[in-house]
Amino acid sequence: MKHLSPHKPQKSPAPEERTHVLDDDHWMGLALAAAREAEAEDEVPIGAVIVHDGVVIGRGHNLTRTRLDPTAHAEMLAISEAARAVGAMRLPLSVVYTTVEPCFMCAGALAHARVARVVWAVRDPKFGGCVSLGQVLSDPRLNHRALITEGVRADEARVLLQEFFRKKRES
Repeated sequence: MKHLSPHKPQKSPAPEERTHVLDDDHWMGLALAAAREAEAEDEVPIGAVIVHDGVVIGRGHNLTRTRLDPTAHAEMLAISEAARAVGAMRLPLSVVYTTVEPCFMCAGALAHARVARVVWAVRDPKFGGCVSLGQVLSDPRLNHRALITEGVRADEARVLLQEFFRKKRES
């Protein structure tokens, strides 16, 4: 698992940041459960939850096929639900847990929402907008940057995605 700070070169997490590890595992489990809901609906199995002060304020899973909407990504749906829950368009001090690295669209929305931190399981080498193809959440030219942690429960997320696409290829 990597923890990246957008403000400093990569280094080991500070002692106070290490306390997040057990919570990260728990919250990512909820994101994985949301991803399984997507899979059950024949959607790409990606799930997201947004946590503020130890409470889930937003949750989503991919619904692009169901809604015929290319913007119905797990993160976008979770952001909308969280904003409604807090009654504001900004989500400062919130942490987003998603099973796959956010794309450029989702990363941009997370920056606009001013989330404090984004945690994901696996990178997306074809569309990832946080580290794979771009650095939306850590670009120093932007007025907001988020802390990034990747690799939490990566094996589970990877297997879920691989199995989904393997089944698609076979049918």
